[in-house]
Amino acid sequence: MKAVEMSERRAMAGESGAGWLARLKDRLRVVAHAALDPLVRLLMKIGLTANHLTVLGLGLSFAAALAFFLGDSRLGALLLLFGGLCDILDGQVARRSGGETRFGAFFDSTLDRLGEAAVLIGILGFCLRNLLALVFDPQRAIAQTEAGLFPVAWAIVGVTAMLALVGSFLVSYTRARAEGLGLDCKVGWFERPERLTLLILAGALHVFWAMSAALLLLALLSFITAAQRVAHVWKITHIDARSDGPGARDDAGMDA
Repeated sequence: MKAVEMSERRAMAGESGAGWLARLKDRLRVVAHAALDPLVRLLMKIGLTANHLTVLGLGLSFAAALAFFLGDSRLGALLLLFGGLCDILDGQVARRSGGETRFGAFFDSTLDRLGEAAVLIGILGFCLRNLLALVFDPQRAIAQTEAGLFPVAWAIVGVTAMLALVGSFLVSYTRARAEGLGLDCKVGWFERPERLTLLILAGALHVFWAMSAALLLLALLSFITAAQRVAHVWKITHIDARSDGPGARDDAGMDA
């Protein structure tokens, strides 16, 4: 009886964190999946599997990273859009074909993290490349400064890109770690789709301030989402703290 009560309390704690944004995201996901169903059937007909699409998505993310590094942010945004599409399609293909496996979910999540890291590192590389160019080309540095773009701005944007990378990894890790402990952690609305959308829009605009603002928002909202998840896990573990054994936290950091 006590276990049932604990389960109900955990469920209530999870529901309280969902909010209208989560419900809106669920509706949009349903609409997107319905719209993509004909394409999913076509992909299955030609023999593509979920893992094929996962690997293709990673390749597109690497190509987008290279485009961002070379300064072609519009091409990077387009490649990132197609990479994100692959990320939606692989899950749908797996469900429709009955090929959902635990390894498939693990493989998809791992390659998603790798692709996202590559894109942000590509943006960081573009900032460092421009910063180094200013060191060896004083005239260019003077011209940019006169236009209101100071050299330190490239360094700040580069650091922001790294903070965005750390924040995005924290969002994923906090949920994965909580679920590894048997806790539901579907809270916080700023996840991978929102991060990709922000980078795609900023890349498509192809202006310095847009990417700077996008990276700042990405970093800030990612850390906020990770903090929401930490608070959520604290809340649901605090409810049944008495049921935890004395060694519950002994191995908390050992599997990182």
